Amino acid sequence: MGARHSGRESALQMLFQIEVSGASAEEAISLFWRNFEGEPEGRAYAEEIVRGVTAATEELDARIAAASKHWRLERMGRVDRNLLRAGTWELEHRQDVPRAVILDEAVELAKAYGSESSSSFVNGVLDRIAEELGRKDTDR
Repeated sequence: MGARHSGRESALQMLFQIEVSGASAEEAISLFWRNFEGEPEGRAYAEEIVRGVTAATEELDARIAAASKHWRLERMGRVDRNLLRAGTWELEHRQDVPRAVILDEAVELAKAYGSESSSSFVNGVLDRIAEELGRKDTDR
């Protein structure tokens, strides 16, 4: 498992914790690393995602709501909602990461942590957001 993959997985867990407990990003980050190890590059990437998502949650949620036809944010599962937030943040702020990698990673985490339909839902919404943002991979 790569450092960024483990970072995304850790970020998902921290974002879930923040939503459930109401902890701040810094509290969640501190508590998480106190209890779980992580490789340095993965830790840094996880923290970047968590801080980025929590700083821009309202904007991310507005973009997700616009792209997720017939699904209100509050009806989505917490895993799906937080994967969409993290994926949308990456699509907007990490131009160095290919679109396909962001979508594939989100789908894999949805399969591991979400419901049976999470992976296709997350893939569809993130694909729509990537199109709206004009994110194209160079090999497409």
